[in-house]
Amino acid sequence: QVQLVESGGGLVQAGDSLRLSCAASGRTFSVYAVGWFRQAPGKERAFVTSISWVGDSTYYEDSLEGRFTISRDSAKNTVYLQMNSLRPEDTAVYFCAAVRGGTYYSRTFDYNYYTPTQYEYWGQGTQVTVSS
Repeated sequence: QVQLVESGGGLVQAGDSLRLSCAASGRTFSVYAVGWFRQAPGKERAFVTSISWVGDSTYYEDSLEGRFTISRDSAKNTVYLQMNSLRPEDTAVYFCAAVRGGTYYSRTFDYNYYTPTQYEYWGQGTQVTVSS
């Protein structure tokens, strides 16, 4: 099992920045990739970005690349989401999630990285609220 804990959310004003953290524990050696998703009230959970656990392969939702940046600190087993120039429409609960290696989901990850069902492990989420 892999446990994921997000932190860093909060209430900010439009134009501000936030950095979210996703700390992984447990069988982290089994992790293939980690992604960030967000879910606004009344909307489905949507892909934001992902990063490989080994190497630097990343994917971004097209409209967010340039404002959001994902990174990883392997020594700390932590993945970060740097969010700049925040907008009210970025308001959502942000979740991190992990794909387990050696599975169908890791083998097909490059085709389905944006799909929540690819990810086996999920954190509890952290609220980000951007006021106008």
